[in-house]
Amino acid sequence: MIDFDPPLSGVVAARSAEVLSRVSEPVFADRVLDVTTFGAVGDGVSDAAPAIAAAVSACSAAGGGRVLVPAGRFRTGAVHLLDDVELHLASGAVLAFSQDPDDFLPPVRTRYEGVDCFNYSPLIYAIGRRNIAVTGDGVIDGGADSQHWWNWVKAPAPEEGPAKQRLLAAAAARVAVSDRVFGAGDNLRPNLLQFVDCRNVLISGVTFRRSPMWTIHPLRCTNVTIRGVLVDSRGPNNDGCNPESSRDVLIEDCTFDTGDDCIAIKAGKGPDGWHPGEATAGVVIRDCRMRAGHGGITVGSETSGGVSDVVAYRCRMSSPELGRALRIKSNPERGGYIRDILFADIEVGEVRQAVLEVALDYGRVTAGPHPPDVRGIEVLRVSAESAGCAVRLIGLPDAPIRRLRLRDCSFGRLAGPDVVRHVVDSDLGPGRGEPEQLPQR
Repeated sequence: MIDFDPPLSGVVAARSAEVLSRVSEPVFADRVLDVTTFGAVGDGVSDAAPAIAAAVSACSAAGGGRVLVPAGRFRTGAVHLLDDVELHLASGAVLAFSQDPDDFLPPVRTRYEGVDCFNYSPLIYAIGRRNIAVTGDGVIDGGADSQHWWNWVKAPAPEEGPAKQRLLAAAAARVAVSDRVFGAGDNLRPNLLQFVDCRNVLISGVTFRRSPMWTIHPLRCTNVTIRGVLVDSRGPNNDGCNPESSRDVLIEDCTFDTGDDCIAIKAGKGPDGWHPGEATAGVVIRDCRMRAGHGGITVGSETSGGVSDVVAYRCRMSSPELGRALRIKSNPERGGYIRDILFADIEVGEVRQAVLEVALDYGRVTAGPHPPDVRGIEVLRVSAESAGCAVRLIGLPDAPIRRLRLRDCSFGRLAGPDVVRHVVDSDLGPGRGEPEQLPQR
């Protein structure tokens, strides 16, 4: 844990305790199966995928326990976890994922940037499982680089743009997810780790590097603990940790150095987020460190299902390559609500743009049929040494930012003025602009 421990105020303690009362780590049977006994060789050349799959299957069938990856470099394709299995990477172990996309086929049920589909398997994947974990001091190397995965982002071909547009069109047309099948030739990148519809999840200790896209992605999961991990991955869309449409999540004592948002809380995009049960509720983030990234702690931009009850405290972030410290983003095409968010005791060293940004015109979209409802944001004891500005608040005429309050915050060197547009019934403190007041009813 980092050496920053101010006394919790009553509101922070109460709101975090409510969520944490529902979070507990999974417990595993006292059984260890070493992947090398199933034929895996840690020489960085041999294909360890069949042996890892056999060990996971045998462990789950026996009632669960630990699948051990010992020291060595184990090359593998997709790893799929089963019930009651802890995948443990010992010190010196590297799970080195193949750079051949065919090793992540056939397609599996997944979600790409908030939209459901069948696509390449995430590198570490589970769906509909209970009591699963990835732990240890080892390294998970996604193998992405300028010639593998990351080169799919934009033209020249291969690129993901055409397939992304087909996926968005299929979702808008309410095409069944079973018919939204992508894979070879479509170039939609997989996440490094994605658990879908899982309960009782632990991710602890490991280091993640070179993710194809989003790194840690719990999707529609309940009771999730993410502790002590390092995400060191600077590629495109390399978000660090994205809990999406999930409930009761703890992220603590983690370090993020990323090519996109360090932590981004999400809830689906468009029609797939508007289904019942797609909200994210009950997230605690504490004692984390953020370095490079588009945002340190972010909500959005996929917010269609709604996000509520988020408490983030005792975090430190600083980098000339950190865009914003605290960030909320959505637009009137995505909708959803963002409410009851508390940021407290956050220390910011250097941030390039705003300490706090709430932008409801994400992607420069200012009109649409689903304006987001953003209200109940409290920023308590946040300090910054230097930033582009203290706050950048962009509400919309028909969707203002409501009930935003800054208390006991301090901002050092600021390169430019604050931006405050369409903010109502709020208290930004002295010198932070004058929000409108709605008429009393």
